[in-house]
Amino acid sequence: MKLSVIIPVYNEAGTLAELLDQVLAVPVEKEVLIVDDGSDQATKDLLQTAVDNGSVQLITHPENKGKGAAVCTGLEHVSGDVVIIQDADLEYDPQDYQVLLAVYQQNQAQTVYGVRDLSQRSRLMRWGNQAMTAVTNLLFGSHLHDMETCYKLIDRQLMQSLQLNSRGFEIEAEITSKLLLNKVNIYEAPIKYDHREEGKKLTPWDGIPTVRTLLKYRFRRG
Repeated sequence: MKLSVIIPVYNEAGTLAELLDQVLAVPVEKEVLIVDDGSDQATKDLLQTAVDNGSVQLITHPENKGKGAAVCTGLEHVSGDVVIIQDADLEYDPQDYQVLLAVYQQNQAQTVYGVRDLSQRSRLMRWGNQAMTAVTNLLFGSHLHDMETCYKLIDRQLMQSLQLNSRGFEIEAEITSKLLLNKVNIYEAPIKYDHREEGKKLTPWDGIPTVRTLLKYRFRRG
C-alpha cells in the first residue's frame, strides 16, 4: 500500500528540515508532495535542497492562498492508494502513519482519523476544538472525538472524489462534512500530539468559517 503525504508549507524554515527527516524516516512505501504556498526565501531554499536530494516532489504557489488551497493542489498530483495531510510544524509525529495504516487495513476502512490528546493546549483552544467537534456530531449524527485533526488518512480515490474547494483551515470541516454526507464510516485511532504556541497560524477566529462550512454542507440543497 502506497501512502501519499501532502505537506502544505508556508514560512516553515524553523521546523521544515526536521519534519522532512521524520517523514522520510517512516518505514512505509510513500511519496511526499510539498506544496509551497508562497513561502519566504529561507523556506524556499530549504525546499530546493530537499528537491535536489530527490526526496520530495515540489509544487509551488506564487502567492499565499491558504492551507485548503494547498491541499487541493496537492490532491491533483497524488498517486498513492491512501492520502494523509501533514502540517509542516512538529506537532504531529509521522511515526503515527503506521498506527493509522494498521487500523485502515485491519478494518478494510476508507478513512481513519487520528485523535489527539489536547490536554496541554490552552483552555480557549481546547474548548474551541471540542465545540467544533460537538457541532459536527450534532449536525451529522456522528460520534467523532477530534474533527479538526490534521491526520485524516483517506482512500485516495475517495479523497479526490470529494471535489474540495476550501482555501483556509475550514478544509477540515469540508472534508468531514462530505465524508459524513456520503455515509463513510470514519474510524479513529489515538495519536501523539506535541502542541506548540510559537508561530501558530490557527486562531480562535478560524472557528467562524469552520462552523459556516459545516452548516453550508449540512443544509445545502442537492
